[in-house]
Amino acid sequence: MAIERAGVVGSGLMGSGIAEVLARAGLDVVVRDISEEAIASGRTSIEKSLEKGVQRGKLSAEDRDAALARLHFTVDMADFADRQLVIEAASENEDVKKAIFAELDTVVTAKDAILASNTSSMPIIRFAQATGRPDRVLGIHFFNPAPVQPLVELVVSELTDPAVVDAMDSFATDVLGKVTIRASDRPGFVVNALLIPFLFSAIRMVEAGHATKEDVDLGMVNGCAHPMGPIALADRVGLDTCLFVGQSIYEETGDPAAKPPVLLSRMVDAGLLGVKTGRGFYDYSAT
Repeated sequence: MAIERAGVVGSGLMGSGIAEVLARAGLDVVVRDISEEAIASGRTSIEKSLEKGVQRGKLSAEDRDAALARLHFTVDMADFADRQLVIEAASENEDVKKAIFAELDTVVTAKDAILASNTSSMPIIRFAQATGRPDRVLGIHFFNPAPVQPLVELVVSELTDPAVVDAMDSFATDVLGKVTIRASDRPGFVVNALLIPFLFSAIRMVEAGHATKEDVDLGMVNGCAHPMGPIALADRVGLDTCLFVGQSIYEETGDPAAKPPVLLSRMVDAGLLGVKTGRGFYDYSAT
């Protein structure tokens, strides 16, 4: 199936990024959110991102305008009726996501359409079971910022049709220009299952006073050739996101390496979430 019409549920940070990726790849894209205010914010984010692409010479003005013309925004889930692929990128709340998949199952008319979630850690099978087509459901996990980061994780549940996975693999690589890896439906999939314990270990080191955040980051950048230290990376991912993913992994596996550090929980309680709020472990208010 050649996918020409796609949908994205959610126009936040990840939803708007995914919608931009799809539109730039030539697809007709419907983006749905719960309010006109949310839609306006998502549209503005996409416009700014595309403009940056033009300024940096990564995108022509004509391609920018063409991508914007392919984007359509709505508050009505019924507008996904003719979509061949819908990617859910709503908030990381299992009940919310289940309800979205149940509704998508009723409004997306093509029975061969593919329904996907961009969740970073939740079990795909739970969303699949909310539909009458669990074989057509999988995880398509983009990384932030979606227009820049090359990786997409394809997450396969126990009921996902292998042909659907193959089709999405070809679509992500050949149409979207992404690099794909496949993961089983386990907490954290591949990347976060490795990354979160690493970030938490670094935070615990700072929490215990073994080293400063600056020295932890300098050590990994200059000693292990990492492009960014783990504390700075946690700020960039979002400390609330790190906390949520860690909690999800820990609750299902009991792995102590994924248990969130107390310091991380307290920072999230204080609203210090990293780059997106202007302050996390580091202060970004002047940048």
